[in-house]
Amino acid sequence: MTFHPSFTRSGLRFVSRDSVGRRASLHQFTITEHFRTFRALVTMKVVVVGGGVVGLSSALCVKERCPQAELTVVAAEFTPNTTGDGAAGIIQPQLWDVTQEELTWLQWTFDHLSRLYKTEFSSQIGLFCQSGYNVFDREVPDPPWKDIVHGFRHLTGEEAKKFPGYSYGWFTTTLMLECRSYLPWLTQRLKEKGVKFEQRKIASLSEVCSDYDVVINCCGLSARTLLNDQGVKPGRGQIVRVHAPWIKHFLLTHNLSTTYYNSPYIIPGINVVALGGLNQLGDWDEGWREEDEKKIWDGAVEMIPSLKGARVVGKWTGLRPVRERIRLERDTVNDTPVIHNYGHGGYGVTYHWGCALQAAILAAKAMDYIAAKTSSSRVPKSRY
Repeated sequence: MTFHPSFTRSGLRFVSRDSVGRRASLHQFTITEHFRTFRALVTMKVVVVGGGVVGLSSALCVKERCPQAELTVVAAEFTPNTTGDGAAGIIQPQLWDVTQEELTWLQWTFDHLSRLYKTEFSSQIGLFCQSGYNVFDREVPDPPWKDIVHGFRHLTGEEAKKFPGYSYGWFTTTLMLECRSYLPWLTQRLKEKGVKFEQRKIASLSEVCSDYDVVINCCGLSARTLLNDQGVKPGRGQIVRVHAPWIKHFLLTHNLSTTYYNSPYIIPGINVVALGGLNQLGDWDEGWREEDEKKIWDGAVEMIPSLKGARVVGKWTGLRPVRERIRLERDTVNDTPVIHNYGHGGYGVTYHWGCALQAAILAAKAMDYIAAKTSSSRVPKSRY
């Protein structure tokens, strides 16, 4: 009988086969299971830096994958004062510049939220389905994620005529997730699992590396100062929220000569409608600008004139942590494993769960390595 390596989602497995290649079910050795034995013998102290949707979801994925870990979330701000709390929450990535890895993270997020959508508490966490339009001033290629969302189709000529200045578009159904409801729910789940929260601002990752075995870095825009990552830039956004219950579909317009989210968008939520259309790269101003409000308002009313009579119920300004590509990888700072998970731009909600799962996998491997070194003398050797 011989043993053949087989890579699975849970680890490297050696599967025994007889002389004719048939799989033998009683002889298999999963390295990950032995690593979990190592991990169970050594209590790991893990810290997540960042209290937004990426940070809290990463914390939950790590805690569920490694329940014995002592986990703390450290952040300068928590809900309701994070960037995600102000986001409209539509699950849709970049139009075309999407890597295969990002498509995987999107699929994992969409699958996870689809399961939550079928629960009785979906509305309590701000999760719902919504259909709507992406419109363009010319014919464009289909997006690579068209088979992940539901019901993707091209607009008819008559449909496209409804939107002044636009002649082409898509109609899709996707999921919506409002973080001002979702983040408190994640926070409560973490607290029920014994996760600790510390509200403080740190000046460098070195501050926490000396106190923890593994660091999960979900610091967003703060990567510029914590890591000197000058590739991270603010993408300033401004949103006007109105009471307009007659608006039933989202509308995302696209000006292909500018960055994403820099032309009018109208996104209905559970109770209010978000009007936006600004993504001002490199702008650190978190104050409210009347001229930008006018631009948003005029753009929305041009698309849907009935919005002119809508009552304004809220205003929000925030800075998206824009980076050319999401940074999701293992690093080492002062001999401490650091899992970076930041740079999601305006797509933190879109990718959050997939990235959190990936970060948890990397964190578990780091813990396995540390625990194996610490406890190898107390674990029986494999007979293989």
